[in-house]
Amino acid sequence: MTCGRLLRYEIKNQTIHLHFEHLKARIEIITPKIVNVFAGFMSEEHRSKAIEVVKTIPCEVHVEERPDGLWILTDALRVRVCDDFKVDFLDEEEALVCEDYRGSRIPLKRVSEEYLKLLAEEGHRAGEADKEGGHLIEVVKTMTGSEHFYGLGDKTGYLDKRHYDYEMWNTDNPDPQVDTFKALYKSIPFFITLTDSHVYGLFFDNPYKSYFNMGQESDDYFWFGADQGNLDYYYIAGANMPQVLSGYMYLTGTAPLPQKWTLGYHQSRWGYVVQEDIQAIADGMREHDIPCDSIHLDIDYMRGYRDFTWDLTRYHNDPEGFLQKLSDRGFHMVCINDAGVKKEAGYDVYDEGVENGYFAKTPEGDVYINAVWPGEAAFPDFGNPKVREWWTDKMDFFVKKGIRGVWNDMNEPASFKGPLPDDVVFTDEDRPADHAAMHNVYGHLMSKATYEGLKKHDGRRPFVITRACFAGSQKYAMVWTGDNTSMWGHLQMAIPQLCNLGLSGMPFAGTDIGGFCADTTPELLARWIELGALSPFCRNHSAMGSRRQEPWVFGEEVLAIYRKYVKLRYRLIPYFYDLFFEEEKTGAPIMRPLVYEYEKDMVVRTCNDEFLIGSRILAAPVVQQGANHRMVYLPEGEWYDYWTREKITGPVWFVREAPLDTCPLYVKAGTVLPCMPEQSYVGEKPNDTLLLDVFPGEGEYDHYLDNGEDFAYRDGRYHQYHFTVKPDGTVETQIVHAGYEKPYERIL
Repeated sequence: MTCGRLLRYEIKNQTIHLHFEHLKARIEIITPKIVNVFAGFMSEEHRSKAIEVVKTIPCEVHVEERPDGLWILTDALRVRVCDDFKVDFLDEEEALVCEDYRGSRIPLKRVSEEYLKLLAEEGHRAGEADKEGGHLIEVVKTMTGSEHFYGLGDKTGYLDKRHYDYEMWNTDNPDPQVDTFKALYKSIPFFITLTDSHVYGLFFDNPYKSYFNMGQESDDYFWFGADQGNLDYYYIAGANMPQVLSGYMYLTGTAPLPQKWTLGYHQSRWGYVVQEDIQAIADGMREHDIPCDSIHLDIDYMRGYRDFTWDLTRYHNDPEGFLQKLSDRGFHMVCINDAGVKKEAGYDVYDEGVENGYFAKTPEGDVYINAVWPGEAAFPDFGNPKVREWWTDKMDFFVKKGIRGVWNDMNEPASFKGPLPDDVVFTDEDRPADHAAMHNVYGHLMSKATYEGLKKHDGRRPFVITRACFAGSQKYAMVWTGDNTSMWGHLQMAIPQLCNLGLSGMPFAGTDIGGFCADTTPELLARWIELGALSPFCRNHSAMGSRRQEPWVFGEEVLAIYRKYVKLRYRLIPYFYDLFFEEEKTGAPIMRPLVYEYEKDMVVRTCNDEFLIGSRILAAPVVQQGANHRMVYLPEGEWYDYWTREKITGPVWFVREAPLDTCPLYVKAGTVLPCMPEQSYVGEKPNDTLLLDVFPGEGEYDHYLDNGEDFAYRDGRYHQYHFTVKPDGTVETQIVHAGYEKPYERIL
């Protein structure tokens, strides 16, 4: 649409209200570095699900009328508003950073209208993208040529999203995920743009289906937009990528510190049908000396796939007793819980939902029914606060059983009889809303209710896993990348996929080690655990009907490799825990692309096969079948080979031998890695000893110790140790915060 000339403006606090000929809009200064651009097409309210509290920081805002537009000035940036609601962002020295495109966005037509008509007559859908027109909401930004784009949540393909286009529409697609997928299970409409001179973030806070074209359509511009909702986006300035991501996390919230056991190894499979299956897995982990903290129960534990039920015949009428025995051996049990509630009179969950109006409805007012695992099913209306309260109280079912975590699945929402129509009626807090408005936030709100339920009924830090999410879901749940496949391409894709999730505010993430669908191979499983053991979330999961992939099923060689890397992970759990402690404060991801720390290094801007764990460990996994060597790139600085302790100075390329049992790892000089004594599960031994693995050089490091379970750390009940590393490898130790009643007795 044409907005017309800017006629006048009004300043109220830190908001500039703009009156164009055909549009009213506003620019709000949230902080000196964060600016909201808003025009209400459907509502004058934000109604954000991602940002629960807008934390505006009082700051000086100046407005100047200049010949080239209306200028809004803060201490950190400049916003220039011109006719037709063109909005440009400049740095504090008035160098242009992010500019609205002044030309016309004209989608390229690859084929003629006549040929498109012929395709349609023959029943083909090919070419639909070529006849797309504009969208109700479009933000088109100029490209200068040096742009690299990162983030956008859980998308397939490579780290740098330039030249690709995507959609934000939570989607359960059972096909093997490939680079051409435009949408997966999660919608996080935030990305970071890095150029040769600047870096900034853009967050499009619109829950409707939206589109992101990252220079795929033209080398002159990139754009994002939607057909419904409001124009509502945030520009986030920063001197570097960490500052930009921190700004996004300031808006949407950081992920809370997880319980320490959740950082251990998790074993799962759709197909552990009876109690004896679970018992065999628990016995196998301990007998084969594979550290393990959790076994996950997929849909087989339920009675006919009904939520909040247990098939007692499969668990000898005493699941509580069985789960307690597993707990006594150090296993923390996690249960899946699906979004669809079986339609069945006499089933209490369904009856309660119908009686209280808790399910989504048809436009005519009937309960909307589709099908998922239990057959015909209804869908809880999680946008209704009363429904979330109801679901919150349902978590008591799991807590009383002894379950320590809940795994939300099928919550895109997925359905077997076609997708939910856009006009299915839901609730948006205090008013009716349709499925088009609530689809992308459905899993987010289900996770919020689950989180609050575990917090209420258990009291410890909730462990919630979700397949579907939206921006801000990191406050309530961690994620995995969904139904991947046992193929080398998915192992390769795991690195950029998890790194971009981290850059999108989801730090606690992982893949199904070995692959969920199809059959893994001994070599693939070995290489996958080498990568998976270094990912934030470490879980082996596979599908019924696929080849079993527990650590011991492929013989002694693979078992030994599996044991080696799971034990390495357990050794490094204190390091992972420290990273999560810092993440809650700063938003910094756990698994990071190299560009996050070395953005001026041109080599790492498109690096897809290496990653950082924090800032101190660099992993270069082997992700090619049959490879026993690989090229490794180390950025600037001094590094140590973790396995040989060879010192290497970067930036440098070199070939590293990598036989099947070796994942090349490098540690920055001046690093002290806090390590845990060997044990079969977190807490098996008293937490009275910390081991220090020192890599000589100059450096500092903060380590945190608390009880690993509840929220007492937020009240100061933790110890913070500060280590200073000297060039000769000696370490000085200080306690800079003493609030935990059980500090280490020994630091070795």
